[in-house]
Amino acid sequence: MESILEQQRKAHEEIERLENAATAELLQKSKTHKDKLMQEQRVNKSLERIQSRSQFLLDLYEDQDGARKSEIMAISGATDFGEFYERLKKLKDYHRRYPNETVEPLELELVPDVEKEEQELDNMFSGEEGMGKYLDLHAIFEQYVNLKDVKKVNYQVYLSEFRKLEAIPRATKSGPDYPKYINDLKTYLESFFARAQPLFDLPHIREELEESFAQQWEEGTVPGWSKPAANGTESSEFFCMACEKSFAKQTVYDAHLTGKKHKKAAAALVEKGVTDITPEAKEEARKAKEKEERNRDKPIAFAELLIKKYAECLEPQLDDTIANVERKQTLTPEELEKLRQQTEEIEVSEEEEEEEEKLYNPLKLPLGWDGKPIPYWLYKLHGLGVEYPCEICGNYVYMGRKAFDRHFQEWRHAHGMRCLGIPNTRHFHEITKIEDAYHLWEKLKGTNKLESFKADLMEEFEDVDGNVFNKKTYEDLKRQGLL
Repeated sequence: MESILEQQRKAHEEIERLENAATAELLQKSKTHKDKLMQEQRVNKSLERIQSRSQFLLDLYEDQDGARKSEIMAISGATDFGEFYERLKKLKDYHRRYPNETVEPLELELVPDVEKEEQELDNMFSGEEGMGKYLDLHAIFEQYVNLKDVKKVNYQVYLSEFRKLEAIPRATKSGPDYPKYINDLKTYLESFFARAQPLFDLPHIREELEESFAQQWEEGTVPGWSKPAANGTESSEFFCMACEKSFAKQTVYDAHLTGKKHKKAAAALVEKGVTDITPEAKEEARKAKEKEERNRDKPIAFAELLIKKYAECLEPQLDDTIANVERKQTLTPEELEKLRQQTEEIEVSEEEEEEEEKLYNPLKLPLGWDGKPIPYWLYKLHGLGVEYPCEICGNYVYMGRKAFDRHFQEWRHAHGMRCLGIPNTRHFHEITKIEDAYHLWEKLKGTNKLESFKADLMEEFEDVDGNVFNKKTYEDLKRQGLL
């Protein structure tokens, strides 16, 4: 076993070499986005290793067990060389047993393995994230649309508005799904920082927000989290001590007292020996309940504040993500397939253009397959700035007439029609309201204009060229090899 002083010497040497390696990396100018990302990952690993070795050195210098002090006293005698010769003997014995043992210098360990790093980067990001250029919030978006009483928007609008957390009702925030949604969103953004910007100082941002948040929380000025007093429930007059719940009006409070749930809670309170409920006791119970709720909501409110700050720091990536989503909406299936086949070529061209001046796009038009903004007339032609909501699809919003027309043959609308018990035929094209769909269905049945649904004749199939056939014709052409 190495002596404590030798362990300290090696740790100091390792820290110095890691610092030199990190400095050399930062002095090199990266040409592409991928090279810059690998460079930052190398520097981050060096910094983490420096922190680890520094903590190891600090523990040795503190010398809580006194081993280092004993070792120094053993080798610092003026005339006694016994310890010196004993250590020299151990060294000679070791090298005699292992005469040909190879030593790998630390410099070789710090030489980057480019092939391994590229493989790690490929596994680090999803295909939607594009090596850290875009955010992939699809899974978080699915959680959002399943929250109660939130504005139903499409993915593109969500990317622009997910940071507006103060607009979400307090009743939704009190539900069981909202804390998971907020924590998952915060965790993803922190994970994205760690993967796409490993040198970003997240702890510093968190420390700054903690200082300002503590004061805002006590004053009740955190956006979306005002104190209950601001909602008119500061009085204990309409507070039910048995159910631990406040009510806004006398009528609601009186109606609550006749409910089965209240009677059961009141009986449980009597069993505990509480029979005489004074106004002072109610006020004390109300304040205790309010404090409990505030303590429960405090971590969620701080997580919201962090998300807003993270989104502010990721503004360039968010803008690129929205532009990328818009670009995909303007492409046909053939163009999307071509884009997938040329992914590597497009990435290389984008990386080479990163250091050049950004394209002039004041109107923030979607980008075409060539990476340039589409013409304004094409943007207006497709109506990409016009929203088309469909109540049958769960109030899903489609951007542009092309996407709106196409959605009537897609799974979301077909599923909505099945839930209504109505066949998804051409009669109901352009029908987006549930009430209108029911009305037309009854009218068609009453006038005998609707034939019974036959899958072979009425179920539609589309080939790769966009041609639409009924099921029987499609299967016949496919068997003949014409599709």
